This record gives sequence, structure tokens and C-alpha cells, in this order.
Amino acid sequence: MKTVCLGGGPAGLYFAISLKLRRPDWEVVVIERNRADDTFGWGVVLSDETLDNLEANDAASARLIRDHFAYWDDIKVVKDDAEITSTGHGFCGLGRKTMLLLLQERARELGVELHFETEVDDIEALRRDCDLLVAADGINSKTRTRYEVAFKPEIDTRACKFVWLGTHAKFDDAFTFIFKKTEAGWIWAHAYQFDADTATFIVECAEDTWRGLGFDTMGQEDMIARCEEIFADHLDGNALISNMKHLRGSAWLNFSRVLCEKWHHENVVLLGDASATAHFSIGSGTKLALESAIALADLVTKESSLEKAFEKYQDERRLDVLRLQSAARNSTEWFEDVERYLHLDPVQFNYSLLTRSQRISHENLRLRDAKWLQSAEEWFQAQAGANGVHRAPMFAPFQLRDMRLKNRVVVSPMAQYKAVDGKPTDWHFVHYAERAKGGAGLVYIEMTCVSPEGRITPGCPGLYAPEHEAEWTRLCDFVHAETDAKLCMQIGHSGRKGSTQLGWETMDAPLKDGNWQTLSASPIPWDDGHEPPKEMDRADMDAVKDQFVKAAEMADRAGFDMIELHAAHGYLLSSFISPISNVREDAYGGSLENRMRYPLEVFRAMRAAWPEEKPMSVRISATDWVGDRGVEGEEAVEIAQMFREAGVDIVDVSAGQTSVEAKPVYGRMFQTPFSDRIRNERGIPTMAVGNIYEPDHVNSILMAGRADLVCLARPHLADPYWTLHAAAALQDEDSAWPLPYLPGRDQMRRLAERGEGVGLRA
Repeated sequence: MKTVCLGGGPAGLYFAISLKLRRPDWEVVVIERNRADDTFGWGVVLSDETLDNLEANDAASARLIRDHFAYWDDIKVVKDDAEITSTGHGFCGLGRKTMLLLLQERARELGVELHFETEVDDIEALRRDCDLLVAADGINSKTRTRYEVAFKPEIDTRACKFVWLGTHAKFDDAFTFIFKKTEAGWIWAHAYQFDADTATFIVECAEDTWRGLGFDTMGQEDMIARCEEIFADHLDGNALISNMKHLRGSAWLNFSRVLCEKWHHENVVLLGDASATAHFSIGSGTKLALESAIALADLVTKESSLEKAFEKYQDERRLDVLRLQSAARNSTEWFEDVERYLHLDPVQFNYSLLTRSQRISHENLRLRDAKWLQSAEEWFQAQAGANGVHRAPMFAPFQLRDMRLKNRVVVSPMAQYKAVDGKPTDWHFVHYAERAKGGAGLVYIEMTCVSPEGRITPGCPGLYAPEHEAEWTRLCDFVHAETDAKLCMQIGHSGRKGSTQLGWETMDAPLKDGNWQTLSASPIPWDDGHEPPKEMDRADMDAVKDQFVKAAEMADRAGFDMIELHAAHGYLLSSFISPISNVREDAYGGSLENRMRYPLEVFRAMRAAWPEEKPMSVRISATDWVGDRGVEGEEAVEIAQMFREAGVDIVDVSAGQTSVEAKPVYGRMFQTPFSDRIRNERGIPTMAVGNIYEPDHVNSILMAGRADLVCLARPHLADPYWTLHAAAALQDEDSAWPLPYLPGRDQMRRLAERGEGVGLRA
């Protein structure tokens, strides 16, 4: 069988080696357009896991590679005059040219034909001339372009500019990130040693900074001289070196994220960067390529046909690729938005950088460098006013006006659908009392409605009748007498999403009978199954505003510590904010300022009625998940800022549920980036929500400064005592249990010491 590998980089060479090991009798040819010793990068980074995979596949080449590796265990982060080093990260670097030469040597030894300085113009002819064509021709793959209709590539060009340089300055003690402030903005370097004499030195910055520094008009020599000047304090008099001087124009690049819907066509299969790329900031592109090469060689020699081999190859490798690309996307976006974080204390900035990809968690950092993490946790507690305390971030106190929370864990509002005519029942009493006993600092009441017509369903609770206030008072009295949890009442109006069935019936579907007239910013029904709502006129707006105020006054008399205005999820106030549901042509529609006018009127009226010493929050949907037709990005930040200027103390940052057209992107902590942006761009306190379910998630979010409080919903449905159980798992002995439950606490602590009970991901 004749196999041609188009591209003589690590992917193509290692596939050729792997194939020859399995089928010595097959003809294997590698065709490379450049010279044998040409390379446009400097060093590559591999993990111990990848090295073990190489060892299992081909011990001979693995030994050669290991013999030339530079190893380091530390990551150093330098920002202005601050420098922080953490250990336990376990990297190894190798010169890209050295790696290519070693793989070339091994390939020749096995009988692979190598052809350099050979340009292939007719890829279709090449495909027809061989049994198998492996397209390992890189990020700008001509093969992928030739069969673009079949491969359906998605190419996302990222925002930052970068240039790949080298230096003889020593970075052999740590993988080093250097952040420097210039007159045009921030610029940073990723530096690591890859042999005894040379280090990779990648320089990166935002495009505005790149232009401001004049790099867009400089030749390569001037560009290098300017970079040497900027990073002089870290180069010890050594030069920066480019191996791209043969290129015309600028050596600066924008990274392209590549992912193909299909990886094979006829007898052609994509490999390495031709099929998928991973940003250099997580150093895994070569890992992807080598591990994919092993998998592909295995399958084409075991399966009964190339088609079956290709299908299994794509199925088996695609999940790993997507996971790595997800981590790489997180890392890429962190660097693109790094100026959002540069105001952070060096300790928090370092933590944010280390956890940027979400591959490294809080407990994983403890395994890597327990001493540094303990010092970071102590710093966090000190910032919270608990000097000298060593506890996880989730157990740090938090102050909002006169309300002091014992920890940062929040029981999210979760609809129960058990009210009768708006009146909470014993179900609500037991439900909320149990969660208040469970250790969380703040417990939310589900959205409680300001009128019968403002209910989502007939089972939703209200705050519009004396009997409602009496039942909520009963709950507040119990919680304050028996626990140290605080209670927040979330107040809202269903708008066009009202008059619907209970949550366990048909969600968001109209009632089968007994429907009531709904209200909204515009007469647009929630979906085709709903009747159009009434577009609110001035009289409606005044009446509903008064209902919100009366609900706030009832919440105060009942004894709630905090209230929240629900302006998210497509309910009434959200329908004014989102352009998807607000098409008004008066002063309450059109621009964001106009769309925010009524929600702010309601908020200010409630804030005026709510006691000065008690905090008030607002829940917003930071995106409609419909692209630029709805709320997203900068507009969400402006919404938070407007509420902040109106007197909000903290923003509960949620997302979506505003339109049936929404296309949300789910995942662990998937809404946390919205909270992160608002908090760190505008300095507004935030709460993070959305698929947060482990103590590790909570601690990572808080320690990195992505939110001030963390809300968990479903975990508290499954376990009312989630916070106390997390404390036991973390061996936190300062979390107070209800006195009758102390024997249960002691058993959980014993189990935790033996590694049993509630687990922690590391």
C-alpha cells in the first residue's frame, strides 16, 4: 500500500514512523516543501503523559527525544515589579528543529522516503497516485482548501498579534510569563527554555497596542530591536532572534483556530494542524498531532477499509480535540482580555492566569503546590477581613451594606410551584428552612410575584396579600432564630411568560384553561402557542411599579435581609431590556438607554422604599444567545453599570431564557465569564451562576476574582446540606453545624479523613 504524507512536520513524520513500525512492507513517502532543517517555531512543549504515549508507541524515538529535553517544574509570572513563582507543573521543552531532525533520522532508519524542497501543485493528481494521502500540511493546509467542500472547515482568526522569537537569555528555571506596560498599552511574553542555550520567546499584544507601538510599519530588524528594548530587563543583554527573516513583510501573526466538520475525503485524511489547532498559550498543538498520528496509524492498519479507519479515527480523536480546543479557547480569550485582569493583586492575577483554561482546578493546584495555594487562600481571607485565617475562599465572609455573610455560597432561587393562590405553604417553609440549616451564607427565595397576574404559574408564590406576608414572616423568624444564614427575596413579574403550566407539566406552555391576560413591553407572544401580551401603557407601568414597591415593603416587614429585582429570563422587566421582545417606538424602546428606562424606574422606586442599611441586587441576562440581534457583550456591561449607578449593591449575572430562538453554549461554569467581565471591567460586585456544582468550581471562581458570590441551584435541590458537606470534604472545621447534627458532622469528618464521603475533584 502506497502512503504519502504531505507535510514533514512532527505530525507527518511521526505518522510515517508509526505506520512503518506496523507495516514495514508498505511504501511510505513524506513530501515537504521546505528544507530539512527549516522551521518557523522555536520550541515545542510536551507533557509527561504524552512522553509515555510516545514511549509505548516507539521506544527508540522516545529515548532520542527524552535525551534532548529541557525539564522545568515552575511557572513564573512577572507583572511590572511583582514576581510570583509556583511549582509542580511538570513541563518539558524541546527545540522544534532538533525534534524534526530526530524524527527524520528515525524515519529514514525505518525505510521512510523523505523528499524536501518539493512543492505539490496538483493535490488531486497526488491523491490518485497513492492509496492513502495523509494531509499534514499545517494550519494553512492546501489540501484542506482543495477539498474544502468535503472537509467544511471552520476557521476563527483570533484578535491578538504575536511573533515567535528565540533568545539565548536563560529561562531554564521556569516557564515565564512577562507583562510589561508601555505607552501604547500592555504587551507580554511567553518564554521557556528548550535546550541548553536557547529559549522560545513569544511576544503578544492586542492589535491596538501593536499599532500604537508602530509594529505595523516596522521591518523585522526594527521590530526585534523594539521588543528587545521593551523586555530588556529580562534578556540580560541577549538578543532576540527571528527564524522568519526569509519572509516578506511582517513576521507578526494572528492565531487561527481551525476545526473541520469532517476529517476525511475519499483516500485523504487530515492530521495535525490541518484538521484542528490549539492555541500556543496551552502548548498542546504538538501533543495533539503526535497522539493523533499514533491513533491514525493504528486504525489504518487494523480496520478492514480506509473508510472504517477514518470514521473511527475521527470519532475517537474528535472528543479529545474538542476538549483541548475548549481549554485553548478559554486560554486564548483570557489573553485577549488580559487588560481586564491587570488591576488585580499579583496573587489573584497569578491564580487567574494559572486557572485560565479551566484544566487546572483549585484542588489540582493544591496537589501541585500546596504551600503557594495556602498563601493565596490566606491572602484571600485577609482581603475579606479575616486576617490570619486559613480557609478555602468559599468560606470567606462578605459584606453588603450592613449585611455580613458568613461565607460566599448562595442557594440560588429555584421555583417550587407549590404555592396556593400566591400563598407559600408548609412545603416552602420546610424547603427553605432546611437549606438555611445547610450552611450556605445566603438563601434565595424563588421569584415571588407582585400580583396574581404577575405569576408565572398558579403554583408561584406572591407578595401581594397579607396572608403571604404572614407566611414569609414565619419563615424569616425561624431562619434568623435557628441559623446564621441570611435570606434574600427575589421579586418579579412574569410578563409574557406568565399564565403557564407548572414546571413538571409542560414547561412554558399556556394553561389548559383559566388563562389570564399577560403584559409585556411589546405585544409579541412568547411563542406560537401563546396569546399576544398586552403592550403596557403608562397606566399599566405605574400600577406594576407600585406593586413592586409594595412587595419590597412587605419583604422588609417580613424580615428579609436583602431583596433582588428579577430583570432577567424574559420576564416582564427583561422584556423591556431585550430588543428581541421590545420593539416600542416611544421613549421606552429603541436604544439601550430607552429600553432600560422602565426597569430603572422600578428599581429606583424599590430602592427608595427598601431600608438604606439593607442591600439590594438585580438579576440580569447578560446575553440573549441570539448574536447581535439581542443583548450581548458590551451591552450587558452597560446594563450592569446602569443598575449600579441607580444603587444596586451586587449584580446576579445570569444569561438567556429570553427567547425561544436562543442557542446557548452549555458547559461547566458556562455563565461565569459574563460575571467575570462585568466585575473586572467595571469593578461591580457580582454573583456567578450556571452549572456550578463542585466546591472546586466555587473556590476557583472566587479565588480568580470572577465573582464575589457563587450561586448553586440543582446541587442544593439534591443536597440541602451541600455547604456543610463541602466543608467536611475540605476538612474545614470552622463551619458551624446545627447543634443536634454534631454527631453527623463528626462522622463526615472521619470519612473525609479516610478519603470517603463527598469527593473533591483535583
